[in-house]
Amino acid sequence: MHSVRSPYLVAERLTWTEDHHGHRVADPYRWLEDPDDERTTAWMAAQERLFVDERARWHGTDDWRAALTDSFRTIMTSPPQPRGARTFFTRREAGAEHPTLLVSEGGVDRPLVNPMLSDPSGRTVLEAWHPSAEGDLLAFQLSTGGVEDSLLRTLDVTSGTVVDGPVDRVRRSPVAWLPTGKAYYYVRRLPPELNPGEERYHRRVYLHRVGSDPAEDVLIFGEGRHKTEFYWVTVTADGRWLTVSATRGTERTTELWLADLHTSSAERPDLVPVKTEAPARTSFRICPGTSPEDPIWLRTDLAAPRGRVAVTTAGACTSGQWRTLIAERPEAVLDDVAVLLGEELESPLAVVVWNRNSTSEITVHDLTDGRQVATVPLPGSGTVGRLVQRSERDHEVWFSYSDFVTAPCVLRYDGRTGHVIPLSGRSSTEAPTVETRQVTYTSHDGTSVRMFILSPGGVPDRPRPTILTGYGGFGISMTPTYRPDALAWIRAGGVWAVACLRGGGEDGEQWHRAGMRLNKQKVFDDFDAAIDYLIAHGWTGPDQLGIVGESNGGLLVGTALTQHPGKIAAAVTIAALFDMIGYERSGMGPSWRAEYGSVDDPVDFRNLLAYSPYHRVRDSVAYPAVLLAVQAGDTRVDPCHSRKMCAALQHATSGTAPVLLRVERDVGHGRAALSRIVAVFADKLAFLAHHLGLSPTGLR
Repeated sequence: MHSVRSPYLVAERLTWTEDHHGHRVADPYRWLEDPDDERTTAWMAAQERLFVDERARWHGTDDWRAALTDSFRTIMTSPPQPRGARTFFTRREAGAEHPTLLVSEGGVDRPLVNPMLSDPSGRTVLEAWHPSAEGDLLAFQLSTGGVEDSLLRTLDVTSGTVVDGPVDRVRRSPVAWLPTGKAYYYVRRLPPELNPGEERYHRRVYLHRVGSDPAEDVLIFGEGRHKTEFYWVTVTADGRWLTVSATRGTERTTELWLADLHTSSAERPDLVPVKTEAPARTSFRICPGTSPEDPIWLRTDLAAPRGRVAVTTAGACTSGQWRTLIAERPEAVLDDVAVLLGEELESPLAVVVWNRNSTSEITVHDLTDGRQVATVPLPGSGTVGRLVQRSERDHEVWFSYSDFVTAPCVLRYDGRTGHVIPLSGRSSTEAPTVETRQVTYTSHDGTSVRMFILSPGGVPDRPRPTILTGYGGFGISMTPTYRPDALAWIRAGGVWAVACLRGGGEDGEQWHRAGMRLNKQKVFDDFDAAIDYLIAHGWTGPDQLGIVGESNGGLLVGTALTQHPGKIAAAVTIAALFDMIGYERSGMGPSWRAEYGSVDDPVDFRNLLAYSPYHRVRDSVAYPAVLLAVQAGDTRVDPCHSRKMCAALQHATSGTAPVLLRVERDVGHGRAALSRIVAVFADKLAFLAHHLGLSPTGLR
């Protein structure tokens, strides 16, 4: 190690305990949950001074920052959303802090919403935007300070003036416009005074008429339902079919309702539940001009854990009368589907995105019988984003593509010709030479797990400073996406590895369930087995290995840190969970019970206590170097998790490696200004390079 342990401000250890199912659980740093406590304020100030002092010991922080700035210096454009004669999209210019929302009309691009104009500090971000079907109005949501709680406004596209709002208590709400743009459905939380302490829950679907007082909005859906439910709402461009979906917390199942607005009013839609024989994750694909007898399509994992496409009619879907059109594939997971019904097509088509071995592929199918008729060529082995198409029937679809070395670009697939046309440019900087290998290793229980290994030469020529990362939760897949931090690390001579652990979605819902709730330890075992593989195959050694994780991935790193501290030299977490006995008390914790379980259940409680990193910290253990990064504005994962973990590790460790807390203010769990992202990435890489022995001279 290159660092001498700095003195820590001793955090008071309380004798606080709680009884759970007859078991007394200690929580000595419970007071650190209160950010306004004078003791917390003093302790935090000392931690920030300590971090600044330690950072001064690291060499090459400016080099890392320059390399990251260079890798981020690329134009980032979103897939377009055509509406009538106008096309809407976001674009972040090379080096700009935030993307700007633009409209293109007659070949001329015009800015509509630029967060930097309203807030030059960069603290305000564009969370969501939804143009009306005609393209004359635009609903957009801005949030400030990282809290992700937005204000919803409506803009007249022609004049650029705000004509409605702000509407508060929204958080990346869907906006489902009715024809003519006079009204839309959206999701809003109840007033906070109605449910003290539960202000981030209790959502409802409302109908809002543009220009009216939001207090007069009509309640459409959600009354009497569970407080943690999330809702999504859509309306077809012709205004006929209203769909509402409900998901309890982060469960992977949805409930669906369908209403025909030709036979019921917008204020009192006759929402009919879609009946299924078992819980499933399902979404509609309904085109404008559809009658009750016309076909509609569903993407579902009902009786198909890897996903299938079913067909039914609007009149029959609510009774569960579905027919499989595109069957589940044993070797791939269905990610998305778009329906093309343009009159210029020889026959209607379905464009389907699959995840095969953690990389994307796109197939094209005849919509009448489901047979595959083509594949869509992609630039490489990477990741395809959500399919975007016109609100009316058409022949084309847009999507983003990226991989580990390719910055996101937008491609257009034309169903008439089968051609793929680039819509946006590539990175303006030269990517370093990176060799990517995908390997399969064996976890502790014999399960085969995949991992990407990125390196300068593609072979383990010698043990190198290596960063291993993973996620393993919520059905989220770790696929190849553009990673400027990985490129900088490899350019300096290091190795970067990404493990595709159970709990993710790489192999469908069964793979997810194999690593959730009572199976969570299997995720941690998969990660530990990845560490063993990298060391055994000569990629790195315990004194050169660092682990990194964000959010749920930070929990993963916390368990590795406390279960196997001798296998790693450094660990970095960003916005991590550590106190799994108390996680339901703060942030969005109650929404995650389906993933982790609840302390109210005795079986779940014992499982959570067995791996909770905060509760597994042991005295007189020489813990590796640790950097716990938090965003002060985070409303999803409360920063108190990292404060308590930091205090526990500083008290317990017998080693000389530092335990540090890095605090980023006015930033949250989601989007942030580019300079803030570069700053935390630079500190992360400089910290790891210092403790793993990687010189930044290769960056120059």
